[in-house]
Amino acid sequence: METQPVNSDYDFRPQDIILGAQMLFVALGALVLVPLLTGLNPNVALFTAGAGTLLFQIVTKGKVPIFLASSFAFIAPIIYGVQTWGIGGTMCGLMAAGVFYILLSILIYFQGGEILHKILPPIVTGPVIMVIGLILAPVAVFMATGMTGDGSFELVPRNTALIVSATSLCVTVIVSLLGRGMFKLIPILCGIIAGYLISIPFGLVDLTPVREAAWFAMPSFTYPVWNLEAIFFIVPVAIAPAIEHFGDILAIGSVTNKDYVKDPGIHRTMLGDGLATSLAALLGGPPNTTYSEVTGAVTLTKSFNPAIMTWAAIVAIVLAFVGKVGAMLQTIPSPVMGGIMLLLFGAITVVGLNTLVRAQKDLTEPRNLAIISLIMVLGIGGMSFSAGAFTVKGIGLAGIAGVLLNLILPGKDTTEK
Repeated sequence: METQPVNSDYDFRPQDIILGAQMLFVALGALVLVPLLTGLNPNVALFTAGAGTLLFQIVTKGKVPIFLASSFAFIAPIIYGVQTWGIGGTMCGLMAAGVFYILLSILIYFQGGEILHKILPPIVTGPVIMVIGLILAPVAVFMATGMTGDGSFELVPRNTALIVSATSLCVTVIVSLLGRGMFKLIPILCGIIAGYLISIPFGLVDLTPVREAAWFAMPSFTYPVWNLEAIFFIVPVAIAPAIEHFGDILAIGSVTNKDYVKDPGIHRTMLGDGLATSLAALLGGPPNTTYSEVTGAVTLTKSFNPAIMTWAAIVAIVLAFVGKVGAMLQTIPSPVMGGIMLLLFGAITVVGLNTLVRAQKDLTEPRNLAIISLIMVLGIGGMSFSAGAFTVKGIGLAGIAGVLLNLILPGKDTTEK
C-alpha cells in the first residue's frame, strides 16, 4: 500500500521544533565526524550546516524536506589540504568546488539533466568514489591502532587503542544491522558514544577543556586564502557528489511522492547545494551535501513538511554558539574515530563499486578498462603533474583524467541503451 505524504507543503509552526531537533540528532554523528577527522572546527560545521540548509531552502522555494551537512566525499582532500596548505588554502579549493556545482546547475538549466550523465557517467564517477575511500585506508588503520593519522607517532598504547576502536566499530556495525526505528538511522552516533564511554576508564578522556570552555562562544570561523593548487586538487572531487545529488533528490521525491527534479527543478537543488558549499568554505566549514540519514528519518516519521528542516537548521545554528558543545566533541579520543573510519572509508569504496555494478558495466571492455584503470592507479598511486607553479595530483588528477578520457577515447559508453 502506497504511503501518502502528510504536511508536504511548507508550514512553519513553533510546535515542530522538537521534530526539527530530532532530524538534527539523526544527522549529528555524521555531521561532526567530518570536522573531527579533518581538523576543522565542529562548531563551525554546525553553523554552516544550519546556514547552508536555510540557503538551500531559499533557493528551492522551501519545497524539499532535506537537511544539508558535512560531505564524506571531501574527507581525503581536506585532510591532505589542511596538512599541505592550511585551512585557509583548503577553503579556497572547497569554495571553488561549490562554484563548480553552481556552474553545473547553470549547465543543467540550459541543457537538461542528461548532460551530466554524458560528461560524468558511472565509468568516471564510480572509480573516483572508490579512490576517495581507498586512499584513506591507511589513515583509518593508523588511528584505530593509536597512531596519528600519518602514522608518525603513537598517541595511545596499541592494545588500548584496539579495544576502543573495536568497540566503536562493532557497535556501529551491530546498530546498522540490528537497530530498529530511529536507532537504525544513527549507527555512527551510537558507535562514537560507545567508544567514548569505554575510553573513560582507560584515562583517554580529559574533560578539562569542557570545564574551561564558555557556554556562549563565537564559532572559530576561518576564511579562504587564494590557492590555485588547492583548487585544481579539490574541484575534481566534486564530480562524484554532484552525480550522487541526483540520487538524493530522487530518493526524497520517492518518499514524498513529489517530482523535485521538475519542481523546483534539479538545477535549483544543485544551485542550492553549490551555494551552501561555498558558504561553508567561506567560513571554514566542510562542504555540504544532502543527508540520506535525514531522508530515512523523514520516511520513518512521515514528517514531510520542509519547515521541519528549517527548525533543524535553526537548532544547529544555536548549538554552534555553545562553546561547551565543541569542546566536548574535541575530547573524543582518536581511536574512537579510527574505529568508525575503518568502516566508513570501506563503505565509500563500496559506494563507488556499486555505482559501476548498478550501471551493468563490462569492466573488461577496452574503453572501460582504460578509464577505470587509469583513474584508480593515478589516484591511489598519488601521481602528480606539474607545469610551472601549477600542480595537480592524487584524486584531483584522477578525476580530471577520467573526465578527459571519457570525452576523447573513441567508442560509446556501454551504459548507453
